[in-house]
Amino acid sequence: MQAFHADQFVLPLPPGHRFPMAKYRLLRDRLAAELPAIALQPAEPATDGQLALVHTPGYIQAIADGSIEPRLMREIGFPWSPAMAERARRSVGATIAACRTALQEGIAANLAGGTHHAYPDRGGGFCVFNDAAVATRLVQAEARRPLRVAIVDLDVHQGNGTAHIFRGDPSVFTLSLHGQKNFPFRKEASDLDVDLPDGTGDEAYLQALERALEELSQRFDPHLVIYLAGADPHEGDRLGRLKLTWNGLEARDRRVFDWAWQRGVPLAFAMAGGYGHRIEDTVQAQVNTFAVAAGYARRWQNRAR
Repeated sequence: MQAFHADQFVLPLPPGHRFPMAKYRLLRDRLAAELPAIALQPAEPATDGQLALVHTPGYIQAIADGSIEPRLMREIGFPWSPAMAERARRSVGATIAACRTALQEGIAANLAGGTHHAYPDRGGGFCVFNDAAVATRLVQAEARRPLRVAIVDLDVHQGNGTAHIFRGDPSVFTLSLHGQKNFPFRKEASDLDVDLPDGTGDEAYLQALERALEELSQRFDPHLVIYLAGADPHEGDRLGRLKLTWNGLEARDRRVFDWAWQRGVPLAFAMAGGYGHRIEDTVQAQVNTFAVAAGYARRWQNRAR
């Protein structure tokens, strides 16, 4: 299974910043040591033309040269730097590569990504460019037939930017399971939103997911799934406010991968959010997701033989 990364481009953050930038390097190190079946590949940066499939030229240029207004950078939550701009491009590039690879091989991954709060003309919530949206538009443009994409967003925060971008587009289905009272506080309408109360645990979460996947099955027939496998529903997450255990998160992942596998639908996934009180917990949740994915990747490989 191929997985794409850009953690060599480290975004410089001030001391005490709450974004756990080190999680990307720690995840790559754990995967290299523990899951040798995963082929780790450096991501190429998304081009201006690729980003422009979703984002406005003015916004792309402002991020590239640092002319973006300070208030817009405050919404993103990062200080601007050339490294920030480069990393944002490569995070999109990693999801593009994962989608292209998944369409050929069944499953592929981005070790980062899931930047679902980004709109065409602005970012927000630690999201600069919307990687899933750009990758969707690109693989649709490259396809020889009309390509339907389902974005299954299981980050604990609603994918407001993604919902806005694809509103009214019958070729893309946006599904979001998220904390009802969590960020963003003004939500957009996805094709299917499932609002979960604070404290939701394994059983209630998995029942809600099952109902959502059943409704997705009834309403949409995708050629590709993009899965945002956020670690932040975990009970140890400081921003999540839900109460999923390790077993609950693994069952969640397994259900999504199995849903796609049973239908023969390729799946690309990104890691999205994760803000554990202990960074090791966030990384462990992500390693567990990759372990599940590797099992399904073997199934795809056996199917191709």
